[in-house]
Amino acid sequence: MPVPAGDARETRVSADIEAIATVVRNGGVIAYPTEAVFGLGCRPADAAAFERLLEIKNRDVGKGVIVITDDLSRVAHWLEPVPEAMQAMAEASWPGPHTWLWPARPACPDWLRGRHTRLAVRVTAHASVRALCSAAGSALVSTSANRSGAPPCRDTECVRRHFEGRVDGILDRPCGEAERPSSIRDMVTGAWIRGGPVAR
Repeated sequence: MPVPAGDARETRVSADIEAIATVVRNGGVIAYPTEAVFGLGCRPADAAAFERLLEIKNRDVGKGVIVITDDLSRVAHWLEPVPEAMQAMAEASWPGPHTWLWPARPACPDWLRGRHTRLAVRVTAHASVRALCSAAGSALVSTSANRSGAPPCRDTECVRRHFEGRVDGILDRPCGEAERPSSIRDMVTGAWIRGGPVAR
């Protein structure tokens, strides 16, 4: 019996995501679409992969990175308990293009936090990234796909031009419709670090 076109497309998408998920599980560095721009990523707990990612991007480890996930439970062991009102504020913005600086437990790898005491966390609404996290069984490091100081890539052509041969896999999917990278807000102080009412 012929396979309906829709089913074939979904099978192809799933196979592609599983292939990239395998790269992640095996300690690779990938490029993948997010809500607004392409990101470079790896398993957050993989120190060797993270070091490679920083070398590729030429990024200072002290700056820290965002960790993106499909479910907060994947990173909860790195997060300090916070008052219910604070947690509710973050969870009300998820899934979506909103990153929160959450107080980190001592167990949180210092390469993720950089020189900070908080971990930048986002529960994404991007369907392909959610599927990738699920398939990999892991959250992902998320730092924009660009060399430090250069504009971030917003399509696969740009990623291939700058990173093909340097990353271990590229998830060839479109970015979301957001015009700017995710907002970043400090959970404790309420201060907007990027985006939000202050920036507008």
